Amino acid sequence: MQGSNPPMTVPSIASDDHSPLISPRFLYRVTAVAVSLAVLTVGISMAGRWYGESLAQAGHTASTQVTDIFIGQDHLRLPANVIRFETQRETGIAERADLYVTWPTLEGYTDQNRHLFNDVDHPENLIFLQISQSTMSRDMSGRLEPIYKHLFEGSPTPGPAGLSRHAMRKNSGYGDEVVFTAEMAGKAHYAVRCILPQSPALSTNADCQRDIHAGSDLVVLYRFSSQLLPQWQAIDKAVHDFVTAKLVTAP
Repeated sequence: MQGSNPPMTVPSIASDDHSPLISPRFLYRVTAVAVSLAVLTVGISMAGRWYGESLAQAGHTASTQVTDIFIGQDHLRLPANVIRFETQRETGIAERADLYVTWPTLEGYTDQNRHLFNDVDHPENLIFLQISQSTMSRDMSGRLEPIYKHLFEGSPTPGPAGLSRHAMRKNSGYGDEVVFTAEMAGKAHYAVRCILPQSPALSTNADCQRDIHAGSDLVVLYRFSSQLLPQWQAIDKAVHDFVTAKLVTAP
């Protein structure tokens, strides 16, 4: 009798074969990664928005918080948004205050007018002021007769809005500067020094500069684009009135 064949055995199915294809642990890890990516995306978005706003401000501030600045014998009370440099936006004694304002409204930086402060193609939008303690007894108008007139070369030529244009001697130390002058009723002659661009497109907000006295012992040096020369009278009065309005007088 032939030996009987051993009974055929059916392979058992391992218990692992009944486990789900995606384990709960794997799902947890995927979910954790997705949440982390979402948080990272939100963080990058917020950081980008903050950086964009910071870059757009470029050192400006829209704050109108009052800053009391004491220069020599004078006390200026200024909103922070007209002060150019962050380091000067502190109450206390200072050597000078650097300001900038829109023209013709004489406003400081705001969220609404930020384009005026960032548009380098239109320098006529701004006027820059530097206020410090006076070191000379005469302002620019006062220096016209004793100093500048001796440095003029040739005859004056007509300038914009009633101004007379004077060229400076090449060896005067004033380079390519010209001086514009005009009579002012009841006041000393107006005088402003300029370096004129070859074309209006090359104008800057520092083409022309003039200084005046204000307060007890202040000199206000202000700069503006040569494109604004036709408005010289309005600018001179506006700058004087603006600074005078910011002075605090003792009771």
